[in-house]
Amino acid sequence: MDLGRMNHILEVNEDLGYAVIEPGVTQGQLYAYLAEHHPNLWMDATGAGLASSFVGNTLDRGFGHTRYGDHFLSTCSMEAVLADGRVLRTGYGHYERAKALRAYRYGVGPFLDGLFAQSNLGIVTQIGLWLMPAPEAFCAYFFSVPEHAQVATLIDRIGKLRMQGLLQSTVHIANDLRTISARMRYPWHRTGGQAPLPEDLRATLRREIGIGAWNGCGGIYGTRGTVAATRKALRHALRGTGARLVFVDDRKLALAHRAQRLLALVGAGGRLGDLLDTVEPVYQLLKGIPNDDALKGATWRVRAAAQIPDAPGGPTTSDSPAPAVPVSGAGDGPAPGGQDLLDTHAGIMWVSPVVPARGPAALEVLAIVEPIYARFGFEALITFTMITERAMCCVTNLAFDTRVAEEAARAQACYEALVPALMQAGYQPYRTGPHGYKKLAAGSTVFWEVVRELKATLDPGGIISPGRYEAW
Repeated sequence: MDLGRMNHILEVNEDLGYAVIEPGVTQGQLYAYLAEHHPNLWMDATGAGLASSFVGNTLDRGFGHTRYGDHFLSTCSMEAVLADGRVLRTGYGHYERAKALRAYRYGVGPFLDGLFAQSNLGIVTQIGLWLMPAPEAFCAYFFSVPEHAQVATLIDRIGKLRMQGLLQSTVHIANDLRTISARMRYPWHRTGGQAPLPEDLRATLRREIGIGAWNGCGGIYGTRGTVAATRKALRHALRGTGARLVFVDDRKLALAHRAQRLLALVGAGGRLGDLLDTVEPVYQLLKGIPNDDALKGATWRVRAAAQIPDAPGGPTTSDSPAPAVPVSGAGDGPAPGGQDLLDTHAGIMWVSPVVPARGPAALEVLAIVEPIYARFGFEALITFTMITERAMCCVTNLAFDTRVAEEAARAQACYEALVPALMQAGYQPYRTGPHGYKKLAAGSTVFWEVVRELKATLDPGGIISPGRYEAW
């Protein structure tokens, strides 16, 4: 079922800070509408790109970057069509003239909104979405540490500020491999065809790009006084960790662009330009401005045509088309924005366990994940996102070239090894694709039986998205 033409923004209320949207509304569409008609309201944005559905991301419990980064937690009343054609409105939506319809998400009685997140129990046709009033002051912060083991200290120090409510945005902490993959393709010409990425070249690329072993970011929103106080608290929290901490605001970003243009006049400024290319897309996301930059990471393993190995039964150099996106002669150029990833030959699978927001838990997950990736010949592209005060979503990207049959098979085998290893250790995913639904039953009791009973009651014919989040 294609809901793309249900793309209306039905209401925006500036006083209470909410919008009512249909499932076909994209991130780019909502941002453009708010920028033109309600510039005093900011939305949250994910890295899924301008063309992604906000409702779709919300119903799969996706997250973004601002203090409204937990999208499902920021919804207030939804409309869903059931299998028998009835229209259900949650919260206070089933009462006529309910004054608090978009202000109080629970309504009265059972909270039914959760039935339609990560499920196939109904078709959501609109949601209420809370928006953020434009703050008096905004500042982004970027930090990095030089050693891999320091991620535990970072998480513990920043986690304390999250628990105190001083840092309200989601905080993303990515390893060097994830950051490198967002800036370039896999450097096959520098590895002599070797994979995964050798450690010495990995360290060289960190120096060339100017990043640490772990790199993070977040946003600070509020009055000028609260932003200044939070900056001070963050500096204090990271003192003694060896972390490099940089604050960026609109003024500093404008000065950097001016300096880059002046340096370009004398043939310099390339390094500063590269730094701006890295920082600015993330800075925009922290202000609720969506862009396509993060999608480049999905093309990490996409090769130039000449680099596709001959393999029995697989694609060959002579009969395989070149990637639909332009690549440099070395095969490591970035994918341009605005391109449909289905046209790039990019294969990607997520393995995304939820982890307590504590350093030792992060190290335990890394000890499980990294050796498995290495065993199957892949880089562990990892981001820990502090989505709540107490939990992190650990998103690990398994990237491959869909035209290389042997690599695609190894990617599938790697996925099949990763998921049970994590679940057996107590780290279940926050969401999964169709290839992972059945795996969700492992170690579970009663829960999926009740889900099956709900499905049989609300959709006895099984006509809505059969198999979706069905672990039986």
